[in-house]
Amino acid sequence: MPVKYVSHDLETLTLTITAEFAAPVQRIWDLYADPRQLEKVWGPPSHPATFVAHRLEVGAKTTYYMTSPEGEKYHGYWVLTQIDEPNGFEFEDGFADAEFNPNTNMPVSKNVYRFESIASGTRATYISTYATQEALEQVLAMGVVEGATSAINQIDDFISH
Repeated sequence: MPVKYVSHDLETLTLTITAEFAAPVQRIWDLYADPRQLEKVWGPPSHPATFVAHRLEVGAKTTYYMTSPEGEKYHGYWVLTQIDEPNGFEFEDGFADAEFNPNTNMPVSKNVYRFESIASGTRATYISTYATQEALEQVLAMGVVEGATSAINQIDDFISH
């Protein structure tokens, strides 16, 4: 399994996931840069993603939705804040309505994704920071750890084909 470490810290308001992939950094970057590849691994296997708009450029807004087994759609968005190709990127991630307007009743996280070369391929570190302890606790209760872990664990199989 690619995911090696998961922790959350209510003092620093962070959720950190570390994973290792049997592929070079550029391949992992390419996966995140291409919406058709990304939708194969974003979201847990039970909730496949569809990316409507996606460009890894500072200021760009990514929009997507995940579809439940019952056909319910859960919309989200990213606003890209920093790009360091191929070493990573930063973005704000939020929940949205069906028109991709931010859902202000749900938490927004600031995310830092970093990719570094290691002997076996790539180590990816995913850090999400929330504005309040309540926001972090809310997404933890919603299953963000399980969902993110199962999504990330799909990457090795996808890139090996």
